[in-house]
Amino acid sequence: MIAIRTRRRKAVALATAAVLAGLVTPSLTASPATATATTAATATSADYDSTYYKNAVGKTGTALKSSLHTIISNQTKLSYSAVWDALKNTDQDPADSGKVILLYSGASRSKSLNGGNTGDWNREHVWAKSHGDFGTSTGPGTDLHHLRPEDVRVNGVRGNKDFDNGGSGFTDSGGSLTDSDSFEPRDAVKGDVARMIFYMAVRYEGGDGWADLEVNSSVGNGSNPYIGRLAVLKEWNDEDPPDAFEERRNQVIHDSYQHNRNPFVDHPEWVEAIW
Repeated sequence: MIAIRTRRRKAVALATAAVLAGLVTPSLTASPATATATTAATATSADYDSTYYKNAVGKTGTALKSSLHTIISNQTKLSYSAVWDALKNTDQDPADSGKVILLYSGASRSKSLNGGNTGDWNREHVWAKSHGDFGTSTGPGTDLHHLRPEDVRVNGVRGNKDFDNGGSGFTDSGGSLTDSDSFEPRDAVKGDVARMIFYMAVRYEGGDGWADLEVNSSVGNGSNPYIGRLAVLKEWNDEDPPDAFEERRNQVIHDSYQHNRNPFVDHPEWVEAIW
């Protein structure tokens, strides 16, 4: 974990140095039409520590969680229908602007194939919407920080299962695994999944009419407002640090849609500081 954080700090330092040297021009206000895979590379967590996160920096435990909740709750909320077009931007394939990358399978699929039929991609709730019974209503049901494109059938395989290690592969799994009560995403997005879950647990604390979402150590949580397993999700956060795709996604959501950030993409070490 220390090695991962060291590498990330070095990467942040290099990116910051490039900006200061004039080698890279920050683009923090990219529109949905113009945002590219390089957007997030010009912004680092350090750019927000003295502004967006200034009331959270230096805190730990419940104080950090409470501060982050206040910060990220100031967001613009989308309708569920608006999520379709947003995902076509946030999850755009860096190699083909006409496609999106599917979360669990890793496949690249035409943006136009969004829908509910076999071969289409739909809107996957990484925090399963039945865990807290929030459905697709504006709020947690439409929060882009945990909504991702996924193949209709693969989405059905995941269902509302909690996250854990183990299971068997399935058709078009892309390396993801599943068993009777849990789902393990492919290695390349395990950290992404963990950080989306931790975001939801901080953003939705029960004070705005929705359930108090919490990460626990169980699987099979059903309709309770919990998702597990905590220890596994923490491991995934450490093993798979944020990459350029995830960082760009965070930036585009902030700049063009919700105007809030996933703090665990900017500061993955805050997971350990809280949990």
